[in-house]
Amino acid sequence: MSTVFLALQDVDEARPIVEAVLRDNPEAKVEHQPAMIRLTADNKLVVNRETVSEIMGADWDPQEIQLVLISFGGNIEEDDDHFTIYWN
Repeated sequence: MSTVFLALQDVDEARPIVEAVLRDNPEAKVEHQPAMIRLTADNKLVVNRETVSEIMGADWDPQEIQLVLISFGGNIEEDDDHFTIYWN
């Protein structure tokens, strides 16, 4: 298995994304570091538009992740409904 990761700025705008990732990826682990939140999982992490929008109480576009993204490890697949990091 290969580990994928998503590193986000530790700011208010990232918190609904983190909560959504943990809700939709029960195997994901979260690590808080100074000014950064790092999410890891084996093989795949999915950020679903619907879940983030529900948590925020407003419409969220997966492209908005770019505003808080620091780094990631893995391949990226994104469309109007999700932002996915994965390894083949």
